[in-house]
Amino acid sequence: MDGPLEWFGAIGAIVAAGLIAADLGRKVTGWAFVLFVAVSLAWIASGLVHRTWSLVAQNGLLLAVNGWGVWQFLLSRRKKRELELQQDLAERAERLADRELVDREMA
Repeated sequence: MDGPLEWFGAIGAIVAAGLIAADLGRKVTGWAFVLFVAVSLAWIASGLVHRTWSLVAQNGLLLAVNGWGVWQFLLSRRKKRELELQQDLAERAERLADRELVDREMA
């Protein structure tokens, strides 16, 4: 069990997790979930070929979770607007925190 599907699954999961952890914005997170969907499909295929049913079951559930992530971050108009507003507020908060830090340093 060390073929191209497994390598894609391993490397793709690392890249997708890194993109989510980097918090590069809603679109990047959404595309990371798309990558996770592809990774789940690769692991399901590998599990079916090698008859590792626990891997198939695990990634079947992860496929559903990752599909939900795609919906939340790329497809749902309501959630998309909520996230855009949250991102705007977070950016404003960062600018305010930076200004307060500069003011304290100058005082």
